[in-house]
Amino acid sequence: MIILKLFLEFFKVGLFTFGGGYAMVPLIQKDIVGGYHWLTMEQFTNIVAIAEMTPGPIAVNSATFVGYKLAKFWGALVSTIGVVLPSFLVIWAIASVFLSFQDNPIVQAAFRGLRPAVLGMIIVAAISVSSVSNIATTGFKSILVVLGVILGVVIFKVHPILVFILSGVIGILFFR
Repeated sequence: MIILKLFLEFFKVGLFTFGGGYAMVPLIQKDIVGGYHWLTMEQFTNIVAIAEMTPGPIAVNSATFVGYKLAKFWGALVSTIGVVLPSFLVIWAIASVFLSFQDNPIVQAAFRGLRPAVLGMIIVAAISVSSVSNIATTGFKSILVVLGVILGVVIFKVHPILVFILSGVIGILFFR
């Protein structure tokens, strides 16, 4: 039964979320942590952190990790298929007709409306992953890491891979 629930849950996530993996994070959190209570918020935050650092889309990685945690190999497989299948089907359908409608003013207006919604979902994901309780448990050190990452990436143009590596080293030094 858990296998079917995992498939349906991640199929729903894949079907009703626009904007990629970061926009999916709030929906995954709401259902996996809040709805089914399959994971605690701390476990979910750790999975998101791992999914961000591993190659591949964050939603696929998250689905794979959650599925594996709950039902090992088969859970990982059905969760991954569930989150990918809607996108595959929608892209396949859209690709077959999009070129003939891409200049349509209604289609262009719809995409103009979706762009800010995607940005909003990404901001919600950032807020939920960096919840007050997460910052409160590690305090000032976490704020320093956040500020260091922002300065490094935005101001000093440090490559994101190097930022992840340095953040991991800082985590080992500051938080163990």
